[in-house]
Amino acid sequence: MKDFSTFIGMDVHKETIAVAIAEKHGTPRYYGEIANTTEAITKLLKKVVPHGGRAAFCYEAGPCGYGVYRQITDMGYRCDVVAPSLIPKKAGDRVKTDRRDAVTLTRLYRADELTAVWVPDQEQEAMRDLTRIREDMKSMERHARQRLSGFLLRNKKIYTGKNKWTQAHFRWLEKIRFESPIQQIVFQEYVDTVKQLQGRVASLEEEMRKALSGWPLGILVEALMSLRGVNLVTAMTIVAEIGDMSRFKSPRQLMAYLGLVPSENSSGKRQRRGEITKTGNSHVRRVLVEASWSYRLPARKTAHLQRKAEKTTEAVQAIAWKAQKRLCRRYWHLTLKGKLKVQACTAVARELAGFIWAIAREIMGKNNSSVVIAA
Repeated sequence: MKDFSTFIGMDVHKETIAVAIAEKHGTPRYYGEIANTTEAITKLLKKVVPHGGRAAFCYEAGPCGYGVYRQITDMGYRCDVVAPSLIPKKAGDRVKTDRRDAVTLTRLYRADELTAVWVPDQEQEAMRDLTRIREDMKSMERHARQRLSGFLLRNKKIYTGKNKWTQAHFRWLEKIRFESPIQQIVFQEYVDTVKQLQGRVASLEEEMRKALSGWPLGILVEALMSLRGVNLVTAMTIVAEIGDMSRFKSPRQLMAYLGLVPSENSSGKRQRRGEITKTGNSHVRRVLVEASWSYRLPARKTAHLQRKAEKTTEAVQAIAWKAQKRLCRRYWHLTLKGKLKVQACTAVARELAGFIWAIAREIMGKNNSSVVIAA
């Protein structure tokens, strides 16, 4: 931060932005509140940036997105979007206002005490939105199924087949009749809701397949699909959420970013490690834990895995096979030691992140990271 003469901290909200300014030396001062519009931000930059001076801007990541970041960087200035959870806070300071937040951001930013997050470009953000809406629709479908199952259970309509939500199960649902016409309508609305959401999920998955062909990171998605338990949805979620994997210098950094490393509270001679930190990206952490359940079965190159692996290089296939052998052994080693299945799967998910990092590095090396991994 030594190259900058002016530091501007912004507390961004839907309609307003609180702004504070600090020069290289001196006490930060509160500038005031402006409207959160393109015109107001342009006017602010012309006023606060000295002629010939270098200015740096920052604001917290939040629901307002990256529009302010993109506007400021397009005008040639530096802008950092900082991680809110990593902002230093005084334990005894319990007064929070927009003014104080802006001044605090400015002071910490000048002192280089803030941690910037990686900002995706517009194409990357669009792919992220696509995977997230599919996840939202799948969650709504699951809730609709639960409500329908609860309604049937209350009315003593119990399915005796092997698996629910199959074609046979829906045929059984078609034969159900209620004595009350009102209950019949309620039942039909539940069934129609489930079918409608299933159709939306299937439609979004088809859109994901179409979007993959024109995406520069599509080659990395196909490479990750060579891993056991990693299908199209899982691979696209990982790549869309993480983006530029080259910023992680080691697999441990990626594991920590995903919140899959144990928490620790050690002091002096006492060492105490707890459950995983669960910080960072929860979307990727969830799909990795789901994928890790497939490693409870013996290592095996199935026909389905072979067809997916054929789309990538032999080096990636070797990494995927090595991952399968190690992670299957790892799961059973932990369960035989007395670990719960969920604990063993979490540990497997952590190591799976390491193999994902290795595949990304292999793909980046073969295809020039500047092309494959969009910054």
